Amino acid sequence: MKKISALKSPSDVLGIFEIPLIEKDTAADPNNFSIMLDDIKDPGNLGTIIRTADWFGIDIIYCSKHTVDSFNPKVVQASMGSLSRVKLIYMDLEPFISSLHSSMPIYGAVMDGESLNTEKTPKPGIILIGSEAHGLSTELEKHITSKLTIPMISRNELNAPESLNASVACAIICYALKINSTN
Repeated sequence: MKKISALKSPSDVLGIFEIPLIEKDTAADPNNFSIMLDDIKDPGNLGTIIRTADWFGIDIIYCSKHTVDSFNPKVVQASMGSLSRVKLIYMDLEPFISSLHSSMPIYGAVMDGESLNTEKTPKPGIILIGSEAHGLSTELEKHITSKLTIPMISRNELNAPESLNASVACAIICYALKINSTN
């Protein structure tokens, strides 16, 4: 395995499958949540987000053109097989998000939004997650209909972390929205 893997500690399991061709204009499902990723760079984060989407029954992840390749070996490993069940669509996100029907909620993870706890019965929509280093681009942030913040619960705010990892934030938001969803 070490000869065919780029990873330092590869799994003892090997999978071979065809890279699927996915239409770029796959519409958002109005009856389920979708995830939209704005320039996620870390392969481990993308793999974990794919696995999180699969766990919560989210079928589609829209990725900006600058998001890490979903077939990067570290993404494949971190997704733990979920890559075969979740569609990833790479596209220019701004025109796509602009074309969505106005009744489709856009939930954005931001540092200065409403507490995630206040979103009582969310309707299915798009969960927008920004890059690890820069957050959401201003061109996407303007489309958010519900700005969400995960409240920090730290004993010492002076020494607390600045933010959460993108995949951790995505998992918490997916859980909170799905558990309280109208569907």
